[in-house]
Amino acid sequence: METVRLDREIHRTTAPNGVTVLSERVATVRSAAMGVWVRTASAHEPRPKMGVSHLLEHMVFKGTERRSAQEIALALEARGGSLDAYTSRDSTAYHARVLDADLPRALDVITDLVRRPVLRDADLQLERKVVLEEISTVLDTPDDQVFDIAYETLWPEHSYGFQILGTRETVGALSADDLKQLHGRAYYPGNCVIAGAGNFAHEALLEEVAKQGWFNAEVGPRNAELRAPAAVPVPPAVRGVEKAFSKDTAQTHIVFATDTVPYSDRRKFALLVLSNIFGGGMSSRLFQRIREELGLAYAIYSFTSFYRAMGVAGVYVGTQPARAAEATAAIREEYARLAREGLSGTALEDAKQQTLGQLMLSLESPTAKMYRLASTAVNGEPYLSLDDMLATVAALTADDIAGAAAEFFAPDRQTVVSLGPTSKGES
Repeated sequence: METVRLDREIHRTTAPNGVTVLSERVATVRSAAMGVWVRTASAHEPRPKMGVSHLLEHMVFKGTERRSAQEIALALEARGGSLDAYTSRDSTAYHARVLDADLPRALDVITDLVRRPVLRDADLQLERKVVLEEISTVLDTPDDQVFDIAYETLWPEHSYGFQILGTRETVGALSADDLKQLHGRAYYPGNCVIAGAGNFAHEALLEEVAKQGWFNAEVGPRNAELRAPAAVPVPPAVRGVEKAFSKDTAQTHIVFATDTVPYSDRRKFALLVLSNIFGGGMSSRLFQRIREELGLAYAIYSFTSFYRAMGVAGVYVGTQPARAAEATAAIREEYARLAREGLSGTALEDAKQQTLGQLMLSLESPTAKMYRLASTAVNGEPYLSLDDMLATVAALTADDIAGAAAEFFAPDRQTVVSLGPTSKGES
């Protein structure tokens, strides 16, 4: 095994079978956050199996070879800890927050979930109903649903545009065999990242990981064709279109969005700075113009998301249907101004300082530190220390910002999706 010290309290170990273990020691707390990330999720699903990764994430909690569903629920909660999971586009994660003394217990439970689920057909019949209710919740929450529609509009033929939860039709058709096949080809050590942060040493984590069998010789499925596939290359997003979808809601929900850069691309820092000044808080341009000056919205914000193979940046606004066109036009004007002018002088320094503060504050907790370590491995980014990240942001020039603004904030690049009662498009 190879262990590398990435920073003063941060280490990474890579085993011969491919499993990666990362940790950050935080000696000032009495807790530990740890989790296992499987490098397979919705970006790897064919359309007929849409939602299978998310359904598998649910199903592992229904029982393992060693624990019932209730025993899983009690294992950490009875000690004051918590256990959770999520499915994203690039990975499926199982993570816990516990007292530092309970780190071995947390790893034991998560290993049980990831490596030894029973995946019974009888459990599937019940859990399928739970997931269908989750899908219904999104359909009843238009400010969530509009984002699913936006991704599908950007990538109508690629799995990055698929719904992570799947649809009623695809989830309804999934079988226990589908789940077992996915588990067999994706949930092996070489396709996993183990990350943790808290009051423990890296050597102590490695010892527990070894006890749980993660370093055994198993590399993956013997038949390479059964191994989890890489995501299909991502085509350029659909740009510059405007689509309206009809729904009986009190507001019209609008998303501007475009494709940007992958997680590992350093230009993401310029995009973070631009997004902050554009719509990152009460002082942002969009909040001041759309809400404070024009009174067009209660909720308006910009967003950035970075994935292994691409990124997304955009704006969300919810507004009265009668004023949706006015809000859209005003947002386009702000896009045009930012793309044309970029940032310089005091405005640039203020935007960088805001981003620097957010980066520092966002990494204070062990859970946040754990997420960041896992994200670097899952997304193929060379590790950057916090100081390196801060230095990268501080070094951004007006030209760096102007280039990103002109490319990614150009109004004609934005795809605009609206969901509301005045829409005349698809339902």
